[in-house]
Amino acid sequence: MSSCTDRNGDEWEIYSTASGWRWRRTATNGRVVGASTQAYSNRSDCVANAQRNGMTCTPV
Repeated sequence: MSSCTDRNGDEWEIYSTASGWRWRRTATNGRVVGASTQAYSNRSDCVANAQRNGMTCTPV
C-alpha cells in the first residue's frame, strides 16, 4: 500500500486487493469520503483514476 496527504489534509491510499488495485480517500476526521468503484489491473490506471477524482499528491 502507498499513501500521500494532499494540501487540505485528506489522505489518499493506493492498495492492492485480490481483484486488483484500488484507491480510497480519508478526510481529516477519519471518515472515508471517496473510493474507487472498481478494481484496476494496473497500478498506474488506479492512480490516474484517483487523480481524476481529485488526488493532487503523489503516493509513495
